[in-house]
Amino acid sequence: MDPTPDEIEAGHAFYTKRALAVYDLAILGYFSRLAWKCPARRILQHYDEHVSNNHLDVGVGTGFFVDRCRFESPTPRVALMDLNDNCLEFASRRIARYRPEIYRANVLEPIPFDVPAFDSVGLTYVLHCVPGDIAAKGVVFDHVKTLMNPGGVVFGATLLHDGVERNWLARAVMDRNNKQGIFANVDDSLDGLKSAIAEHLTDPVVDVVGCVGIFTGSVRP
Repeated sequence: MDPTPDEIEAGHAFYTKRALAVYDLAILGYFSRLAWKCPARRILQHYDEHVSNNHLDVGVGTGFFVDRCRFESPTPRVALMDLNDNCLEFASRRIARYRPEIYRANVLEPIPFDVPAFDSVGLTYVLHCVPGDIAAKGVVFDHVKTLMNPGGVVFGATLLHDGVERNWLARAVMDRNNKQGIFANVDDSLDGLKSAIAEHLTDPVVDVVGCVGIFTGSVRP
């Protein structure tokens, strides 16, 4: 069943200007270390390993990772894509030095932009906010692949509900966020993520840190 407009809205409505002002400290600091057991520096390492000088970041949050990751070039091409205008505004200001391209789009639908293709796409902490089970969320990979060069790399991370170790805080926060519609990951498992990555991308790799699935895959050359 396709997600309803209300379900899609709930997944990104949390990201108000007020929430974004404390997001790095609360989510990437407190909850990442104590609940998810995957510190932000581990995700930043993933960026450093896979980001290209021709990069699209999807579900940008505050722009924390594209702001801090190491590009090989001092003048990379960086684009930001999100459905939430607050996130796009916040992140674009943060990385203004790169003169980012800005695209507002819902990655559950075909992406309606004809732009030069990218060599890497980041999908960090996006999938657990996307309605549907993990198999249905695989359509996101198909949609971003249309914007990529052959051999390009898709990488990111997502919070998993099953098949991983979740402490009491992770369980409590996930339960609350799923009830409020901020998360949609009650059907997201480690095995499901592995299957989705393998179905839609080549050279799939999924690592687990805490209750976070950190993934990488490539677009077929």
